[in-house]
Amino acid sequence: QLVESGGGLVQPGGSLRLSCAASGFSVGDYAVGWFRQAPGKEREGVARISSLGGSTTYAVSVKGRFTISRDNGKNMVYLQMNSLKPEDTAVYYCAATPGLPGLVDFEPTLQSYEYEHWGQGTQVTVSS
Repeated sequence: QLVESGGGLVQPGGSLRLSCAASGFSVGDYAVGWFRQAPGKEREGVARISSLGGSTTYAVSVKGRFTISRDNGKNMVYLQMNSLKPEDTAVYYCAATPGLPGLVDFEPTLQSYEYEHWGQGTQVTVSS
């Protein structure tokens, strides 16, 4: 199970940190991504951290502003969002997919079909 938190209303230029708490599995064995869906739009991948944490990838629209990180000890994944813009307004979801056997660092893309487990989402609204 994945549970997101940390969403809310923030002014343009502000920051938020989203949290994703995992239960029932060890997040350190999974690749984890953050996705978002705005009203009337398709779900889009925002950021991803690989299963062994060796790599991250970001959508062009958020690169340099958002940072994904993970705390395996707390079984948590985070999305730090800075310099927020009104177009960042959306419901944000975290999603996870199992890594590969051994010491292979699994690096899925930001396509939602690659992820098996999903949270319920948290609303982020950027508005003055």
